[in-house]
Amino acid sequence: MEGIFGLAALGFWLFIAAAAVGGIWDGVRKREAEHETLRRIIESGKTPDQRLIDKLLGTDKAPERDLKVAGVIVTFVAPGLAIMGWIIGRQEPDAFMPIVGAAALVGFVGIGLLVGAAYMARARREDDQRNSNLFG
Repeated sequence: MEGIFGLAALGFWLFIAAAAVGGIWDGVRKREAEHETLRRIIESGKTPDQRLIDKLLGTDKAPERDLKVAGVIVTFVAPGLAIMGWIIGRQEPDAFMPIVGAAALVGFVGIGLLVGAAYMARARREDDQRNSNLFG
């Protein structure tokens, strides 16, 4: 019976590895397609507008928005875990505190993401202000 659990653990970690590699590969392929699009536009003799270049090269991305969205989602998972711990704890009292501890950890991760988003937004504003003072 122990061999089955070992195979299940191995299968889980292989799935995680495959998902990570697949995500990286997908990102690389998308980046190549963006550069290929820009190359074809330039080779055709057309001048790409600055907005298209920014979109293709990723200079107009807002990671603070992505962090904020992730922070809100993760923060709302924490109370769900706490409620799940309470429900499970009614049948299995020893399970309540570990699940509430996991909920607290998830909550702190969510708060950290929100703080990181606020820090990045402030840093971006400061950089924009500094750049406008230098070039404007």
